Amino acid sequence: MSKALIAALAFCLSLVAAHASPEFWRSEWPDTDFENTAVDSWTEILSGGPPKDGIPALDGPQFVHASKETRIADREPVITLALDGHPARAYPIRYLTWHEIVNDRIGGTPVTVTFCPLCNSAMVFDGRARGRVLTFGVTGKLRNSDMVMYDRETQSWWQQAQGIGIVGEMTGTELRQLPSWMESWADFKAAHPQGLVMAEPSYPRDYGRNPYRGYDSLTRPFLYSGDPPPHGIPALERVVRVGNRAWPLTRLAEAEQVTEAGVTIRWRAGQASALDSGQIAKGRDVGSIRVQDGQGRDLAHDVMFAFAFHAFWPDGTWMLGR
Repeated sequence: MSKALIAALAFCLSLVAAHASPEFWRSEWPDTDFENTAVDSWTEILSGGPPKDGIPALDGPQFVHASKETRIADREPVITLALDGHPARAYPIRYLTWHEIVNDRIGGTPVTVTFCPLCNSAMVFDGRARGRVLTFGVTGKLRNSDMVMYDRETQSWWQQAQGIGIVGEMTGTELRQLPSWMESWADFKAAHPQGLVMAEPSYPRDYGRNPYRGYDSLTRPFLYSGDPPPHGIPALERVVRVGNRAWPLTRLAEAEQVTEAGVTIRWRAGQASALDSGQIAKGRDVGSIRVQDGQGRDLAHDVMFAFAFHAFWPDGTWMLGR
């Protein structure tokens, strides 16, 4: 995605905002309760381009043993999910870049694996809420440049970066985030030789290519009109979010390990950025993060862009180490 394209799309922001209203959306979303919402202004929600399900979520993916996978390069990022009593699973970003949501089940646990390229936000949720099992799709809408998901069961809309319902019957409901982390394919194989990896989907997509080439080097995110992060932090600098605290990745890469606020965060080199080069495997090294508590237990967290943290946690704490 070139800088010229970003500028052109940003110029059209006011035109898109004119169509940001339930009256305009109802034909596509007849079963969504727009009277029930946590959104202050409908102009916060913009079309990202594709229509409902234009980015197709995946359901019930197939898996292969890690030792049998040959398509994925060692430095490519994967989302690792290791639930007790089950082999660890890797969900490659080369697939999630094109699908953004995977609805899966591990044993008796329904899980929803999500990746928003525009915010670099990779989170896994328990798919149960209010006593129901939900499956999710992509609305094609953005709020603060972050993916707005929907559940097929109630047609409610959800904010991916927060895992919270924002429109419809499920407004205010929060999904339980599961501990997961992004790491290189090489690190996953080394740590989980008996692990499983999601097989390549049967869609006509150029898996392994990054359609957002150069995105994480821009100064301004796509379709974002909010305030920039404080403290002079670049909008598209990665930060590690744990609750309402954010640690800049540049600080963590320099220190390699930080222990404070009850968590230990470790950084190690070897993971390619999914949003840099035209081929994900050739992206610059941004490293991998592991977040654990004082007992060495993995903690739910996110590695997202600084602008998104500031947008969704405007009163959050910036862990600058000063």
